[in-house]
Amino acid sequence: MAFRCQRDSYAREFTTTVVSCRPAELQTEGSNGKKEVLSGFQVVLEDTLLFPEGGGQPDDHGTINDISVLRVTRRGAQADHFTQTPLTPGTEVQVRVDWERRFDHMQQHSGQHLITAVADHLYGLKTTSWELGRLRSVIELDGPLVTAEQVAAIEQDVNEKIRDRLPVNVRELSLDDPEVEQVRGRGLPEDHAGPIRVVTIKGVDSNMCCGTHVNNLSDLQVIKILGTEKGKKNKTNLIFLAGNRVLKWMERSHGTEKALTALLKCGAEDHVEAVKKLQNSTKLLQKNNLNLLRDLAVHIAYSLRNSPDWGGVVTLHRKEGDSEFMNIIANEIGSEETLLFLTVGDERGAGLFLLAGPAEAVETLGPRVAEVLEGKGAGKKGRFQGKATNMSRRAEVQALLQDFISTQSAEE
Repeated sequence: MAFRCQRDSYAREFTTTVVSCRPAELQTEGSNGKKEVLSGFQVVLEDTLLFPEGGGQPDDHGTINDISVLRVTRRGAQADHFTQTPLTPGTEVQVRVDWERRFDHMQQHSGQHLITAVADHLYGLKTTSWELGRLRSVIELDGPLVTAEQVAAIEQDVNEKIRDRLPVNVRELSLDDPEVEQVRGRGLPEDHAGPIRVVTIKGVDSNMCCGTHVNNLSDLQVIKILGTEKGKKNKTNLIFLAGNRVLKWMERSHGTEKALTALLKCGAEDHVEAVKKLQNSTKLLQKNNLNLLRDLAVHIAYSLRNSPDWGGVVTLHRKEGDSEFMNIIANEIGSEETLLFLTVGDERGAGLFLLAGPAEAVETLGPRVAEVLEGKGAGKKGRFQGKATNMSRRAEVQALLQDFISTQSAEE
């Protein structure tokens, strides 16, 4: 027997009786992304208005006597409802469904049936799987390539059928009914019990399915195919939105368009050209800045080399710069007797460092410098460079280098 949610997908609340309630645990994903285990109860009802996940469709959300149901799963011919409050077997309860979520799932699932049927009819593209996602849905088509022209034709056809207000009906067939052989489907679950549900879009498609659906394609409002992505081997993923998701997508897109219009000081039709001009200007500025930074590195190297403080340990920190900037300085100086310690980045946060000088000294000191700066690095041939997370400890590095030089001088 089908559940109440399958017999009447538009029902929003009804009364039923608790059959059983047993302690259980539910594994969920917490706000920090880590798995959490919740203690609660698995409740079985005589019938349910809340769809248990299956057939590519997530489960419904809702309440039993105003107690939140956190998960609904199917177990053979019954549905298990996970709650954190126990319910007494034999008592009558009121079940309510989260209608916004339910209707969204109805729109996406019926939309998938329609797209699947049209893609098969027009181009022989078979659906091998699908996923009803939180923001978008994906149909996996059995083909390595679906062209933009094919996508446009599929989208046009499905929306024409929505405007034709084609009815969608659900029937139950027994396993031995000859009509079962004529119905499209990918097989039944191993624990399937009872008759087979068949969802039919008049004149378009008949398909075995356990999910909740609209009763007329007009309730889909509109379908928008966002495009395709390469799927598994020889498969193509078709991404789509149906119904209210299209309206929400348009609202977000319109908000972005208004923001860009204000920022770019031009109409939406000129946004792409304006962004291209900004990109070209940015590339030119980056190129000019890089050339200036190189010239500055050469000048800094000359100043350091000719400074009265030259020798022993020479240090320099700049907020702006990169690895190339530091290497140009080291190349221009070219000294093998002096330890050169260069850093760029946040004075008290993250940044880059370079240690240059006598090969043996750099090989010894490099890992210790990285450790003091709480970073990582590598080196060869008198250079050791890497990333640091704590530039505030630069003075400790300088003291370390000075101690090394003093020890070397004393030994000589």
